[in-house]
Amino acid sequence: MDLRAVRGDITQVDVDVVVNAANPGLLGGGGVDGAIHAAGGPSILAECRAVKERLPGGRLPRGQAVATTAGRLPARWVVHTAGPIWSASRDLSEVLRSCYVESLRVADGLGARTVAFPAISAGIYGWPLSDAARQAVIAVRSASVEHVQEVRFVLFSDEALAAFEAALTG
Repeated sequence: MDLRAVRGDITQVDVDVVVNAANPGLLGGGGVDGAIHAAGGPSILAECRAVKERLPGGRLPRGQAVATTAGRLPARWVVHTAGPIWSASRDLSEVLRSCYVESLRVADGLGARTVAFPAISAGIYGWPLSDAARQAVIAVRSASVEHVQEVRFVLFSDEALAAFEAALTG
């Protein structure tokens, strides 16, 4: 599997799957989640509502992933994953890594060959960027996939790009 980090807008990337750093309620929010819902249009939200009905308590457990249509995005599907909120007193690294592994498992099950990830939990959820990048790279490298050939970490800032480039070469 080819891994690389690029600076860009994840809503504009031409890949099979775009991964959304969603909140457990799946109905949109800020950051990447809000951008994906805004760019993808109402069909993503409609499908998220239907998925939500099938989830225990109507919430996506942190570290898990589900797929929907991609609406107006260039991608074919959106895989939504709910990342953990950073905690200085509790190690939630395994949950963060699970977001990447489970997203790849869902994408692979769809037959996707190309997947774009944001920096999950590194925005409003407060995960330190360098560790978020390290956890992401460890997780993706450990994932067992049949179809996925390329993973792009699509980062919104130069700081995030530098952290992911360092994690990829470290």
